Amino acid sequence: MLRLPTRFWLLFAPLALWMVAFLMLPYARVLVQSFYTVDDFGLLQPGFSLDSYRRFATGPLYYGTLGKTFALAAAVMLGCLLLSLPLAYYIAFKATRNKTLLYTLIILPLWVSYIVRAYAWKIILGEEGVLNSALRYVGLTDEPIRVLLYSDVAVFICMVHIYTPFVLMPVYTAFEQIPRALVEASKDLGAGRWTTFRKVVFPLSLPGIIAGGTFAFVLSLGDFLAPILLGGPDTLFISTIFQNMFGTSNDKPLGSAIGIVLLLVVLAVLELSSRAEKRFSSLESARA
Repeated sequence: MLRLPTRFWLLFAPLALWMVAFLMLPYARVLVQSFYTVDDFGLLQPGFSLDSYRRFATGPLYYGTLGKTFALAAAVMLGCLLLSLPLAYYIAFKATRNKTLLYTLIILPLWVSYIVRAYAWKIILGEEGVLNSALRYVGLTDEPIRVLLYSDVAVFICMVHIYTPFVLMPVYTAFEQIPRALVEASKDLGAGRWTTFRKVVFPLSLPGIIAGGTFAFVLSLGDFLAPILLGGPDTLFISTIFQNMFGTSNDKPLGSAIGIVLLLVVLAVLELSSRAEKRFSSLESARA
């Protein structure tokens, strides 16, 4: 039997306690609770029932909202990638001076509270906000555009702004790790900038792009502050249903079942992402 040194156990014990106390036990409680039922007075009735999962699977509101949340998370992921790729490329390959300053400016929003950034978008997108005032000032519209705030569009804009730094960091790191000799060799062989990017830079940076896209997708999937602050009462996502079940609806078994389904989806996405990263990393290693 392998005997590990005492120092290993001293370092491992705090991490294990943390994982058990703040991850495994809460999720175990949620899993057990998802099989409970509630009586007419809203009190939990311990037992084993699949009624909560049945209601989730047969309720168009629940699985429809889950599909809508998927679509929003995918849109946020694409939005973040579209912003991150050119920015990371410019900093990694074009910015010869002030590279550190540019990188710091992009991740600077992470130093500000999430709620402060979300409220800032309420000020920008409101009927009397900065954007509507600017549009009316230049004559593009006579009345405030109400769809900008308390809508899916507002939630999308806020999430893209908040999660773009999480995508940019792994993409930029992947660009930095690409040997510059390969890029120069591609240009020496007559390839243009776009061809070099498409056949050299992009394939070599795929692990970082996948990691960044996964960050944005998973974080958007479970975000509930942006829908609450910017989505308004009519904008419904799976996280807001989850919160309502533990609040006003007082249906904790159904809320727990939704939480378990969401957890399984996130685990599946992480597994697929991990396999994709390994696959593309091994392919590039074999080519090298």
